[in-house]
Amino acid sequence: MTETEEPKRTPLYETHLTLGARMAPFGGWEMPIQYAGILEESRAVRSRAGLFDVSHMGRVNISGPDATAFLDSVFSSDVPGLRLGRARYGVICNERGGIIDDCILYRRADDRFLLVPNAGNTTAVLDWLARQTRTGAGVAIEEVTAAFAMIALQGPEATEMLSEFTHLDLASVRPFRAVEAEVDGAPSLLARTGYTGEDGFEIILPSDRVVALWQRLVGQGASPAGLGARDVLRLEAGLLLHGNDMDDTMNPYEAGLDRFVDPDRDGYVPGKALRRIRDDGPSRVLVGFTMLGRGIARHGQRILDGSDEIGTVTSGSVSPTLDTNIGMGYVPTGFSAPGSRLTIDVRGRTVEAEVTALPFYSRKKGR
Repeated sequence: MTETEEPKRTPLYETHLTLGARMAPFGGWEMPIQYAGILEESRAVRSRAGLFDVSHMGRVNISGPDATAFLDSVFSSDVPGLRLGRARYGVICNERGGIIDDCILYRRADDRFLLVPNAGNTTAVLDWLARQTRTGAGVAIEEVTAAFAMIALQGPEATEMLSEFTHLDLASVRPFRAVEAEVDGAPSLLARTGYTGEDGFEIILPSDRVVALWQRLVGQGASPAGLGARDVLRLEAGLLLHGNDMDDTMNPYEAGLDRFVDPDRDGYVPGKALRRIRDDGPSRVLVGFTMLGRGIARHGQRILDGSDEIGTVTSGSVSPTLDTNIGMGYVPTGFSAPGSRLTIDVRGRTVEAEVTALPFYSRKKGR
């Protein structure tokens, strides 16, 4: 989006205004940052259920007889092995191994997939896919973001709440599975995925049906939650944000995403670069840390060893679930072991921190 372009609006824009949301630009879209408050919304997701508008995320259909082989050449993990009705997280890298975006890929048929990139990276992903598609290849790439809305119902009560609006046995849908079903009478794709560290579903449905479903879920007890709470929750869960914790100057081995990468496949475009990075080992890695002194680490602040700058904070926040301040950042591998001590330059004041194993929070791990 250029400086003169107006941000896009999701089909729920007017609904957010009615609910008193504070709106702000994000990834080229005007999105709700908060309603009642970031900490209150975060606690609602952890204790009950929160409802997020994630319609700003991209939706890209990729189909055709060569769709599987094509995706296997650009997606970081094995696509032929992705079974029907399943989802897989991965990254799309350039020839140097830099992360263009992290995405979720859904297999909807033998020759039909749905790729969901991040909002601000959808154009970059489409451009990269177009560059890799050969003339006459049996692959069709269609962006359908505007035609479909996407909302996320997350939290321990999410499944029970959503069950009121579909005949599908939601308890039988395992994590990272996606099924087609009617939800409140609308044809939908229901995926047991999310970005909060909680159980829940992401729902993709026609844009003209989303307002009614949103209102009914809120009436059922779901708390509207904005991107501020989503950012806090994903950080607690140790989930990365593209543009903060990774970009095309960073590779998946530095970012700790190596378990989502298989660089040894024939035809995988960044395979050669990623094999070299893997074999050499990264010189820096992303770590989580807990602040030991008073202060909140923020994106871009310096990480120090004594007076020497050794890294940069990529994300930081108050953690309402853990009642402490947490963050992530890149440091040399020699400083990456849990328990290692770091110093964060918080607006000119040095605050001690300790490297902490990720995730900070998980449903199994609890508080």
